Amino acid sequence: MSIHVRDISKSFGAFKALDRVSLDVPDGTLLALLGPSGSGKTTLLRIIAGLEHADEGVIVEDGEDITERHARQREVGFVFQHYALFRHMSVFENIAFGLRVRKVPTAEVRSRVEELLHLVRLEGLGGRKPAQLSGGQRQRVALARALAIRPKILLLDEPFGALDAKVRVELRQWLRRLHDEIGMTSVFVTHDQEEAFELADEVVVMNHGKIEQQGTPDAVFDQPATPFVMDFLGNVNVFHGRVENGRAFWHGIPIDYPDYPHAQARDARVYLRPHELEISPLSGNGQAVTGNGRASGSLPASVLRVTRNGAITRVACRPHGSDAELQVDVPTEVARGLQMDLVPGAHVAITPRKARVFLPGPEYVI
Repeated sequence: MSIHVRDISKSFGAFKALDRVSLDVPDGTLLALLGPSGSGKTTLLRIIAGLEHADEGVIVEDGEDITERHARQREVGFVFQHYALFRHMSVFENIAFGLRVRKVPTAEVRSRVEELLHLVRLEGLGGRKPAQLSGGQRQRVALARALAIRPKILLLDEPFGALDAKVRVELRQWLRRLHDEIGMTSVFVTHDQEEAFELADEVVVMNHGKIEQQGTPDAVFDQPATPFVMDFLGNVNVFHGRVENGRAFWHGIPIDYPDYPHAQARDARVYLRPHELEISPLSGNGQAVTGNGRASGSLPASVLRVTRNGAITRVACRPHGSDAELQVDVPTEVARGLQMDLVPGAHVAITPRKARVFLPGPEYVI
């Protein structure tokens, strides 16, 4: 089942939740709607489900316009962040609820529920109440309930948001395997970049009711289409710079930039991800000691602090002659090798491996 959203708009009073949003979800795709709170992702999901009605636009499933169709007629399974299980019902009856509403014969209900309990790895727990389960188990019950009616589309709203970090990782890995097993078209909402990139085939980044970019996780991360996407996808250093004559300048460091060959200088913003920067000791003559013979194109800086976070060590630096702070991520093993050089007050050289420049117009990548 494919989904096609065309020019969907939705307002709540004066607040424009969605502004002419269009996207395609191919059959069998697991797509993530990623963005900050208030970006419109949950509103879009609820409109696809039929739980909200759009002010304008069309929803098409497999070539059929379902815009005015009631939620029950859309053959959609919906999983909420906080499970929304019936506390007074057993796990079995929670899963069976949609089937009983549809007057499915008792024997078929039992067979289907037992099948789903096996699918979500909860065999033998059908007689328990939701309060007797862990958070991860409750979310699997909610997923089984959504799948019970054999929906053509599965929609999930922040499905792991109420779980602790370890359970979230385990459950999203399990959901990815389940998706591959059943091959259902699925759309899930999240504000967690890591979650979206680990789970999804396609990522849609939303902001202020509009789509900033849609693509594979690799394409969205490696080729951000807008400053918002660049800034939203993890930590990033942002600096003012300029472009002219085929070069971009960051703190005076020239970098070949053939996409802007014009002589007239233009202000630009330079974006550098912490893991795409190299850090080296600074020699007595003020040049980088890199071991690869490269001394030019490096920025002298002073180390402010060093923070280890597992396999990554973050080094906060201040470029010489600047009040700005620059974050550099170094593999912890590499940082250990530079231990004598990475202490507060030490002089280092920062070399960008990759920088992205955004002008007040099209996006350019260095």
